[in-house]
Amino acid sequence: MGTDNQNIQEGAQTPDTKTFTQAELDAVVKDRLKREREKYSDYEDLKAKAAKFDEAEEANKTELQKVTERAKALEDELNGLKEAEKLRTMRAEVAKETGIPANLLTGSTEDECKAQAEAIKAFAQPQGYPKVRDSSGLSVQTSSVANGATTKAQFKDWFESNF
Repeated sequence: MGTDNQNIQEGAQTPDTKTFTQAELDAVVKDRLKREREKYSDYEDLKAKAAKFDEAEEANKTELQKVTERAKALEDELNGLKEAEKLRTMRAEVAKETGIPANLLTGSTEDECKAQAEAIKAFAQPQGYPKVRDSSGLSVQTSSVANGATTKAQFKDWFESNF
């Protein structure tokens, strides 16, 4: 170890080695810092511009999202209207085929509407009522029950034939 210390001391004393005072060293460091700072002197301006760009990009992104959402809502509304028109047209066709008003049909498919129309037709067909005389003695005809029978007998015959 003694040899290393001697080499260090001898190296420090060589004529090529410069020694600086604290003031000289401070001046060198200040100069170097000044040159580095000049390299990046516009850093704060660039940083501010980048922040403004990011804000503008975020605002545009928000606007784009708003427009996209609005377009999706309009597309959904259009699809709903198309589906409603298709359903209305199908019900109108079934109504035309069956003679049942379209506003009475509530099915969502053609088969459902046709079955519903048949059920409405069956319900709406007259069941036939007995021939009944009103108090004035005029006869009200709705059935083929034999003439001359009493109202009670006619009603009984009609009831038994229908139930």
